[in-house]
Amino acid sequence: MTMLRRTCLRFAAAGLAACALPAAPLLAKGDKPIALSWDELVPKDWDPSAEFTDLFEQGADTWEDSDPRAQKLYERMRKVWDAAPTVDRFNGKTVRLPGYVVALEEGKDGLSELLLVPNFGACIHTPPPPANQIIHIKLAQPVKGFSSLDAVWATGTLKVTRNQSDMGVSGYSLQAAKLAPYKD
Repeated sequence: MTMLRRTCLRFAAAGLAACALPAAPLLAKGDKPIALSWDELVPKDWDPSAEFTDLFEQGADTWEDSDPRAQKLYERMRKVWDAAPTVDRFNGKTVRLPGYVVALEEGKDGLSELLLVPNFGACIHTPPPPANQIIHIKLAQPVKGFSSLDAVWATGTLKVTRNQSDMGVSGYSLQAAKLAPYKD
């Protein structure tokens, strides 16, 4: 299977199934965070693969990654997915959700900035997931013990805001965020 096909299938599945990790059990109302699943961050009427069905009818799933047609498809996917629509329903709410770390800033004091993504290895491959499946987190204080690809619980105030990084465009940010190792 080509990298192109794997990428398209992986993120189409992510947009539909939405998360490799289950959401936390619902928490009591009040100051407790709202337990989110990744599919709640994708508008119900948005299909991340809808704009590419014509290419798969032309055999795009058989193209090698070095094929110029595959490169054009990656560029097209990136443009569409960077502009992926978001959901305002949880804007300004304290939320908790599972995900995987993509480290952006890491120093001797620990991890200070990251992207949270729903799938293991997302943002490592091209193209990155849709923006509505990437959350930018800038921690107030660096934390030790976390690195890229770690499964974590992230808690903080969700904001609908786009952020550009070398690893992808995020459609959300998490403020006053806390990280904890993921445990079932």
